[in-house]
Amino acid sequence: MRVVVQRVSSARVTVDGQVVGAIGNGLLLLVGMHDHDDHDVLRWVAKKIVDMRIFADQDGKMNRSLLDVGGQVLVVSQFTLYGRVEKGNRPSFVDAAAPEKANMLYEAFIAELSLHGPLSVETGTFGAHMEVSLCNDGPVTILIER
Repeated sequence: MRVVVQRVSSARVTVDGQVVGAIGNGLLLLVGMHDHDDHDVLRWVAKKIVDMRIFADQDGKMNRSLLDVGGQVLVVSQFTLYGRVEKGNRPSFVDAAAPEKANMLYEAFIAELSLHGPLSVETGTFGAHMEVSLCNDGPVTILIER
């Protein structure tokens, strides 16, 4: 599993001109599922994200978690995180989970995030062509891979 975590002051996902998910202060998660991912991986990553201290405290140090600041989460599926370009110029996605498995893992990951506290979790639309807009706060971007 690969997750690009971006601390944002706002983010939204649009599909066919309609906003399907939007948040204010919080985290935008671009999520790619690997063919070998399972629920143990999902649980570990969800807990890590919820507990990660990447929001500023009163001294401006990254010392507060998503729960500490009452932040929101926007989860967007992105199989292209597993694009490989070692050979040729066209990415290969052989490491990405097949769509059926990836969708099941994506939904389970969203549910797992919700188990870790009073989070507002918004999502994109799995498998759709999405437009993602964000205002990266910091900028702060963290890559989690498990």
